[in-house]
Amino acid sequence: MVGAPVVVGVGAVVVAADNSNLKNVIAVGSGKGGVGKSTVAVNLALALHQEGSKVGLLDADIYGPSIPIMMGLQGQKPKFNDTGKIIPLEAHGIKTMSIGFIADDNQAIIWRGPMIHKILDEFLSKVEWGDLDYLIVDLPPGTGDAQLSLSQLIPLTGAVVVTTPQEVALVDVKRAVEMFRKVKIPLLGVVENMDSDIFGSGGGEKAASLWQVPFLGAIPLVADIRKSGDSGTPIVVSDSTSVVSKTFREVAHNLSRIIPESNSFKINKS
Repeated sequence: MVGAPVVVGVGAVVVAADNSNLKNVIAVGSGKGGVGKSTVAVNLALALHQEGSKVGLLDADIYGPSIPIMMGLQGQKPKFNDTGKIIPLEAHGIKTMSIGFIADDNQAIIWRGPMIHKILDEFLSKVEWGDLDYLIVDLPPGTGDAQLSLSQLIPLTGAVVVTTPQEVALVDVKRAVEMFRKVKIPLLGVVENMDSDIFGSGGGEKAASLWQVPFLGAIPLVADIRKSGDSGTPIVVSDSTSVVSKTFREVAHNLSRIIPESNSFKINKS
């Protein structure tokens, strides 16, 4: 996989077998860009880890991977174990995998649907994730190939939808909600990001009520979230006592209460 060309056409989809034990695979998505989805995914993963869970983070945003920067792993490359499986990079106690670890920062990734499907399959089945309580998957914006492929490749526990408060964001996020429902991915809840005087507040809670899904929490808009993400030490780690960090931990706690304790499965495809 590491040696694969970045510009590809239509190719065969290879489904591999693996025996990693993943108790819960949770997709974090939205219907549009610019809502802070990756920020929520990263800090949610770290908050779950701080609660004592074993957590992995998969960056499925093939065209715009931001997880390497936010986790302080930019420029690092994964290695292989004795069986040829990829060893995920680790930061802040979280196992992490991203296309950003493979492609050069300045290299355009021009992939059609089948190749996106293939790379996501390899990220799931050829990465040595080990035993995890949660694998958080940061999806790209929209309702495209990555979302569909993920629903076909692995039984997801469910999806968390991220929105900002204003109406224009809610219209787009509604499309993501309908997409998850059409591919039969359970909706675990809504997170409102950038709650503030600038963008308003209450839109996420209103949306959750309209879609009849749990409201997991509202993350306030503060500059420290952006600064900490850019520095590679997300706010849940860099300022664990802040109001924002406490809110992320509340979101993580609310999410963990929704998921049944008995939920577990193995990636085992043939």
